Amino acid sequence: MLTSSCSLKSVPFQGIGLRKYSKWSVPSLASTEISGRKKSKGIKSNFFGIEVLDHLEWLNWEPGIESTKHIILKNVQFKTQKLKYRSPNTEFFTTLFPQSVVLGAGTSYSLPVTFCALEQKNYEDRIVFETKAGSFPIQLRASLPFHDLEIPEWLCIPPCAVYESSEVTFYLHNNSPLPTSFHFEVPSPFFIVPSDGMLPPWDNYKVKVQFRPEIPNIFDVIAICKFGDDESKKYLKLEAIAKYPHLLVSALNEQSQTSSREDTQSILNFGHVAVGSTVMKYLEIHNFSVVNSSFRIVHYRPPAPLMSEFVCEVSEGTVQASSRFQVPIMFTPQTVGAQSVDYFYVMRPNNSSTSVLKAIGSCKGPVVALAHLKLNFGCVFLGETVTYATEISNTSDVPTYYQFEIDCSQSVFVIDRPCGELGGESTERLRITFRPSHAINYYRRVACLIHHQDPLFLDLIGTCHSDQLTPAILKPRHIELYRTNMVRGLTFYPPDILSLMLQEGKLQLDADGTLILVPDQCCMIVENNNNEDCPKAPLLFPNVPSILEYFDDGMQNDVTMFPPHVSVNERKLDFGKCLELNQINPLPLSMTNHTKGKVTVLWTSPPGSIFTVVPQTIDIPPLKSMAFRIYFTPDKLNMLYAAELECFAYYKVIRNYRLVDDRTFCPPWSLTVSVQANTFQLGHEHFVPKYVLNSFEVVLPAVNEKGTIYKTMLLKNTGNMLLTFSVDTQHESTICIKPDVGFVLPQTHQILTVRGTPQNERLTRHTVLLHLNASEKFNQEIKLYSMVEKAQITLDGNGYLYFKPTCIGTLSEQPYLIKNVSLMPLYFQWKISAANSRVLSVEPTFGIIQANEALTQVWSFYPQGQQKYFLKPYLFIWGVKGPHCPDLGKKTRLTLRVIGEGSKGRIMAEKDHIHLGDILIGNSKSDDLVLVNNEPCSLNFELNVKQDITGLCDPDEVVKDPMAFKVKCHTGTIPARSKVCFRFTVRPVRRLRYTWTINSKILSAKVLEPDESEEGKPLCRVTADGVYPMIFISDARCLGSISGISKQQLWRLFSLDTLNEYLQRDPTEGELLYQVPTRHRAFLFPKDQQLDLEYWAETGEFNPTELHEMRIDDNRLFTVEPKSGCLLPGQRETIQLTYRHEYTGTDRIPVVLKLSHGREILLNFIGITVPKDHCYIHFLVTHHKFAPVCISTSNPPKQIYELYNGGSVRVIYDIQLDSVKDVIEQNYNHPIFQCLNPRGEIQPGMTAYIEWIFSPLEAQSYSLMFLSEERISFGNVPVFTKSSRMIFLYNVSETEVISYSWYVMSVHITEVLSVTPICGVLHPGDSTHCVVTLRTHKDPCFYDLDLICEVYSKQQVTRYQKELQDWEKEKERQEVEFTITERGLQDNQQPVFQRECCKDTQRSHRKSRRGTSIMKYKTLPPIKEPKETWEGQHSEKPIPGMWAKPTPVKPFLLHLGVTARSHSMEEYHKNFPTEVSKHYILRNLISEPLSTSQLENNRETCGKSDNNSADCLLTASKEDLKLVTDILSTVVRCLLEDIHFQRVLVEGTAEPIPYYRQFWSEEGEELAMKNIELAKAKDADASHIHESNNIQPVETKNEQISSVPVAAGAGFEQEPDSSQAADAEMDLTLTVTKHRDSVQDQDADNSQRMEGEGEESSTLADSSDDALSQELENTQQTETDDELASNIPRSLDGVQGQELNDMQPTEAEDDVNSMMSAAADANQSLEQAGNETEEDWLTEEMQASLSAIRMEEQLARRRRLKRLPEFCDLLESILENTLQNIMIEASRGEVVLTARPRVISLPPVTSRTTLDPFSIQDISLSKEELDHSIPSSELFVETRCWVSVRNDCEEPLVLLETEIVDGPVAAAGSQSFGAEDFPF
Repeated sequence: MLTSSCSLKSVPFQGIGLRKYSKWSVPSLASTEISGRKKSKGIKSNFFGIEVLDHLEWLNWEPGIESTKHIILKNVQFKTQKLKYRSPNTEFFTTLFPQSVVLGAGTSYSLPVTFCALEQKNYEDRIVFETKAGSFPIQLRASLPFHDLEIPEWLCIPPCAVYESSEVTFYLHNNSPLPTSFHFEVPSPFFIVPSDGMLPPWDNYKVKVQFRPEIPNIFDVIAICKFGDDESKKYLKLEAIAKYPHLLVSALNEQSQTSSREDTQSILNFGHVAVGSTVMKYLEIHNFSVVNSSFRIVHYRPPAPLMSEFVCEVSEGTVQASSRFQVPIMFTPQTVGAQSVDYFYVMRPNNSSTSVLKAIGSCKGPVVALAHLKLNFGCVFLGETVTYATEISNTSDVPTYYQFEIDCSQSVFVIDRPCGELGGESTERLRITFRPSHAINYYRRVACLIHHQDPLFLDLIGTCHSDQLTPAILKPRHIELYRTNMVRGLTFYPPDILSLMLQEGKLQLDADGTLILVPDQCCMIVENNNNEDCPKAPLLFPNVPSILEYFDDGMQNDVTMFPPHVSVNERKLDFGKCLELNQINPLPLSMTNHTKGKVTVLWTSPPGSIFTVVPQTIDIPPLKSMAFRIYFTPDKLNMLYAAELECFAYYKVIRNYRLVDDRTFCPPWSLTVSVQANTFQLGHEHFVPKYVLNSFEVVLPAVNEKGTIYKTMLLKNTGNMLLTFSVDTQHESTICIKPDVGFVLPQTHQILTVRGTPQNERLTRHTVLLHLNASEKFNQEIKLYSMVEKAQITLDGNGYLYFKPTCIGTLSEQPYLIKNVSLMPLYFQWKISAANSRVLSVEPTFGIIQANEALTQVWSFYPQGQQKYFLKPYLFIWGVKGPHCPDLGKKTRLTLRVIGEGSKGRIMAEKDHIHLGDILIGNSKSDDLVLVNNEPCSLNFELNVKQDITGLCDPDEVVKDPMAFKVKCHTGTIPARSKVCFRFTVRPVRRLRYTWTINSKILSAKVLEPDESEEGKPLCRVTADGVYPMIFISDARCLGSISGISKQQLWRLFSLDTLNEYLQRDPTEGELLYQVPTRHRAFLFPKDQQLDLEYWAETGEFNPTELHEMRIDDNRLFTVEPKSGCLLPGQRETIQLTYRHEYTGTDRIPVVLKLSHGREILLNFIGITVPKDHCYIHFLVTHHKFAPVCISTSNPPKQIYELYNGGSVRVIYDIQLDSVKDVIEQNYNHPIFQCLNPRGEIQPGMTAYIEWIFSPLEAQSYSLMFLSEERISFGNVPVFTKSSRMIFLYNVSETEVISYSWYVMSVHITEVLSVTPICGVLHPGDSTHCVVTLRTHKDPCFYDLDLICEVYSKQQVTRYQKELQDWEKEKERQEVEFTITERGLQDNQQPVFQRECCKDTQRSHRKSRRGTSIMKYKTLPPIKEPKETWEGQHSEKPIPGMWAKPTPVKPFLLHLGVTARSHSMEEYHKNFPTEVSKHYILRNLISEPLSTSQLENNRETCGKSDNNSADCLLTASKEDLKLVTDILSTVVRCLLEDIHFQRVLVEGTAEPIPYYRQFWSEEGEELAMKNIELAKAKDADASHIHESNNIQPVETKNEQISSVPVAAGAGFEQEPDSSQAADAEMDLTLTVTKHRDSVQDQDADNSQRMEGEGEESSTLADSSDDALSQELENTQQTETDDELASNIPRSLDGVQGQELNDMQPTEAEDDVNSMMSAAADANQSLEQAGNETEEDWLTEEMQASLSAIRMEEQLARRRRLKRLPEFCDLLESILENTLQNIMIEASRGEVVLTARPRVISLPPVTSRTTLDPFSIQDISLSKEELDHSIPSSELFVETRCWVSVRNDCEEPLVLLETEIVDGPVAAAGSQSFGAEDFPF
């Protein structure tokens, strides 16, 4: 609830401003009393316990006159102080001669200071006082008077609303003795009042700052105050905040609304209010802003005398901040049944905002009813009376007045209370008496007038019998029959005639008993009827409104509803003023009989009545008139007399019941005549009327044309005398008042009914005179207003309605306002043509709009096509038919112009796919779905979501899952050209992939066309993966005592595959019960899971298992670091599991691995500790299962089983093969299992590989052992092949240089596996590649190998080597030094001269001897905090003063597992026919195993070459360094002077771009052809051709030599074996001399041959032969062999690189000889080409034949050359090294490898030597060069081979997998390369 609190603290910044300016806004009385003397006193300060003024100031001084003031020093401490002072420096200030002043505690001292000036200026000086604690100065000043005003520096004005004002006051103080003028300059919207003035000396002035903003903003301005004669300035900072408030209006205790339209929802409903009463309700104005806001209420009132029934007396006010203001509104309705509507506009200043309140209310009147509408008194004998009771009740809560229009004093019917007041919901009991005066029938219809209600009628019926006369008894049934017969015109015939007609058959009775003419007699009766104007009687009596029946009775006008049967000529008679009582003349009266029977008239005036009629009874013949006289016989003078005379007329034939037929019985007619008279004598005043008329000015409600309005007036006689009245309406033909003559008894009332029939369309005033008490003196004017109102309605927007563009088939709604500006309610109806009704509709189409009401209709636009629409619906309006308005008036037509446009709509999503990633099951994730509408129309849409769950699941089960996609609202509207954001939430419940397909449907009733519908096109797809917290073991490394085992063994030891399998499973319900680990640990030991039991629950006894677990836990034998943590998605964490070998035996402990919201797995930690000198072999598995082998295999593969030596001593094993022999015997002595090495030796910490051959006879399982996992797999390969994989080593450290070296644990591995390079150095952030090569044996085999890479920190190794050298030097020095002492000479002992640092041998001897001692008992160690490492516990304590030998650096080990399986050629062709073409078979393969000594030598050599060089330089002396510097300087100098070296450098800077397929273009092809033709022309003009018999290198200016060594028998090592070098003593060198100009020709030919992108050569021979036939026609013969090397297949698919393989010495010699012969053939071809010029004399036929022969010879030589194994091996090595270069460049970022056939060349990182394209003729094979060449893997590192590499498969050419691990070195990824896919 809002409060009306006006607290300043509720307004932001109000408190700040108040706190700052409060001291200025509150008048200070003390400030007015400040004088110059008080101002000059200053402020006392405390200096070291001395209280004194900080300065003395002289004011109002004159030159030459001395003035003395005193400095009073007071000691405020509790000890005595001694002071000294120094005199002022100037001569203008003087004081006593300086002396010591002693001040006791609390005492004071006064020092006089005299000032005397000589001129008018300011003087300053000081006196310095000194104490033991320090010194302090007292300033002395003499100032001239100056203008000085004191104003605040900063003022904060309270916040206010725009167009409002707030103010604050402050005091402007004059601090000078001079009158000071001031003037303020302040920017808008601040105003200072007064802005200028004059301020007397030392006076204050109250200044007001006003803030009147016009825009909302934060204002921070500076006001300038100029004062004095020199206009000095002071600045006042003014701050204020202006807010923009918005006022909301509502009814009391209802929700506030905001709208500036008249169809607002803020409605103040008064409900039904009683007519004439006033109801007050409150309008609430809400101010939700933090500033006050003023308002004004605008209410448009109609012109006088028209008045609104709603009144608001409050026209303006202010609403406090954050509060509300209540405004009373009163409603006083005047017309019963009318509904009133009005509007109140709440506006802010400057009309900045407007809120509208709609006030509605309706007027209700009384609802009065009679208990009996007919009262039958029955038959009464003359002289008797009968009284009946009835009730009049008011069922409404509106009080009212009633009056029966009867003069009970003159009538036979008497009502005890003929008039009275009826309260709300009340009932009055009435007693009616029947007192007949003659024996006749009596019937009178009495009108009951009711204020603010139509009159009621009471039928009084009675019959009187006497002894002489017995008329027929009148009953109510006769009245009903009479009314029906009357409308049929039959009551004008007497009953006797009607009875006769019944007898004659001219009349008949209907079902109700009423008379009806026979059809053939109808015309006759109509013709005989004299009353031609009488229309044909209706069949039934009409339902006539009572108000019409009351007025149209023929009394005041001639208008009657039915023709009268008997009438009088005058209904109102006035005797006037009768002065003499005995001489009053009677008044004549005439009565006419309109019937066709004789009528008897009887006046019922009681005896002794003042007014009498003579004759009292008379018969009137048919259609005749009779005269009567009315006599007035008053009995008093000066009195008023009035009465209503009553008579009954009836057919004379009904005087006796015998003469009456009940079927034709007719009741009597009652007539009344009003008479008035007075007997006031001359000179006597008439009675002063005491009355109350409810209104003297009556506004009749407006009606339509020909409409009639009724209204009642109440005239009360409040006096004690009779009140007579008469209304003069002779001059107003449209106004009628009934009764117009009458009287009002004392303390009663008269109800006057006004009927108006206005004729003018403008407001017309009618004035009628009310005559009271027969005196013109008491006449009263009554003003009546009436008007004819036409139907008028205004259309909003000048009759135009615009629709925004709407989507075809959708609905667009627009509200439209119509207002009734007339004063009466109207009917309205919209008419829309049939064609337009398909696209346009309105609600409501028909209704009533009240006067002054604004009504909103909702128009709907439904476009059917993409076009613009211009529509014209019509509005018809007419008046509402009221209870007294028989005519509805004319209809008026208005036209509305509707403009709209149809447009096509489409909804799109901003993102086609939203991937939420992994979501924890049970949790939810939210995101936004942004829908975009780029069309010009708004779209209503509905979202449909389809859920798909994929993965390893049962589709029938997951389809029943509830929808995991929740969106708050599935429907909505997107405005035109905008976006809408929907927030959705997903909550997966399964560990599966969830896909939600979201479709949108435009809500439309129209069926869209296929091209318009968007169904079938998903709007967006949302995907998410429901996950549990899943972790897996990605890598495992060994440290400590198990560092020697491989990764394969480690995974088996720890069952990591099984653990990963369990980790990947879904958790059970029990595991999810406790989602968070206990005590926030992931690894929970038994101690972590224990609960603290109460003391009574502890048994105090522990079982052996608990004791064992306690020992493990207390000694921390098993530790996990860290025990808990948080892993982000994709994050890795290294967890170290440590087992301390403290006690021998087997230690077991259960550990629970708990993942938050995930799995809970029980781990069993098992550790085994063996005695140090005991042997122990650990079996990884107790059951090993061999890999399946085909039973038809002739050469079954070898399989491996591993034995690990976990002890510290070597183990000799011997496998018992008894069970194997049994199996062999059972299988017909077939060697099912063969163990190739059943005996052997295992070094400590090493693994032995037991080789088995499994050769089954039949398809069954043979139980023996188990197969391990694979790490790096070469897959299935045939024998005699070489496969390579490239891996990269990265140094992720940023500071350390590291070295690495590869080694193996078994000699068997070196036979098939090698790594190149075997060692190396990596600088910080650098990387290198290593090629792992597998060479398969001639026998099929399973390979499961393990490589170990030792990684050393270069810095640590260098430091160790330096420390080791220092230690060795010290050891050598101590070995030759000794010390002779005299200790031990007395005991004949040898002198002790050994130094401490050389006692390591003796210590080891003692240690071994101590280790052999046997202890009988061994006590358990105490429970204590264990040491950090096992080595630290068992290492001996260092001896003080001994220099220990440096400990070697421990390497960091990287394990690399290699797996493969080799097959025989027959099996491989049979089982893998599609893979045969991917492997290259080495026909010259030599299986020479690499010994362990060679591998170790290589390691040592690498270590020395890489490590010792840098280490020696660190420890070298200055002489050594100088020698190295001189040697290197000489070498560099020689290189710089070498011309060849300079040329190579120049060529290296201009390295040509290698040819790639994507660089080819047609222009380049044409240019290449032109270059070929130009080269041909140059060659034709050559004078000679270079010839050479032995093809030796020739250096000329125009020639270039290419020489490439080829390794023959290089093996797997970096340096060839010496034995192989001895066998291969032959040097083979191929050198080709060619012109430099031919290089361009060769490039052109190469580019021409590379043109076909999609063509692939199946074999090298075919492609070469095709190319040769063309080359022989276009190029020289010398280029034939040069093109051989460049014609390499351009399509590569799954290439795997291989190294050069060794060849047997004998085969190598044959290959060399064949290559030499091929070179000789090439030589011969060159000679022949040189002699071509000599054969010009041959004929053309001979030349053609010779050319064909030469071509065939060339082709044969090429085929022989290509069939050589050396040539194939050479091409394999070239391709292998080329791919290695591409891989290395890709890893460096120099090239980008894609799946498309392209390789993009990037600039090289470092400059390299440019190598020209080479051919087979450029190759020189030299064994000596081969021995000294670089390693085989680096043979062609810098070779540029112009080949086009293309990947024809769908996968990328190279798959690079990166793995990052902790540590300075990481082995990352592997690349496969080789020549398997080169179809040679």
